Amino acid sequence: MSVRRLYNASLMGALALLVHLCMVDLAICSSNFTDQLALLNFKSSIKNDPNNVISYWTKETNFCGWAGVLCSRRRQRVTGLLLGNMSLEGTISPHVGNLSFLQLLNLSYNSFYGHLTDEIGKST
Repeated sequence: MSVRRLYNASLMGALALLVHLCMVDLAICSSNFTDQLALLNFKSSIKNDPNNVISYWTKETNFCGWAGVLCSRRRQRVTGLLLGNMSLEGTISPHVGNLSFLQLLNLSYNSFYGHLTDEIGKST
């Protein structure tokens, strides 16, 4: 095999790998965006946050660093929402059901009202 053909084959292989990695990264980013959006929708359903627990939840910061949010290390997906005893008041947004990796949910000792939607039960 000539040097030129070897170079072209290597270049095509590297390009294919790069495209694959970009697609995987895009899928991960898209999933992360879904989690971020679900949390921001949850925040918007809170009518009173006297301790400013969720006031720092913004699009500009990584949601895995937000108070009360636990994330998986590998995928950076929300696995826990631990906001018990925070004096929060409002409804529980149905968008919490979009947290597909959610395993722990503690909203005890707050003042939530309304109905829980079926979407919340669909989390893993």
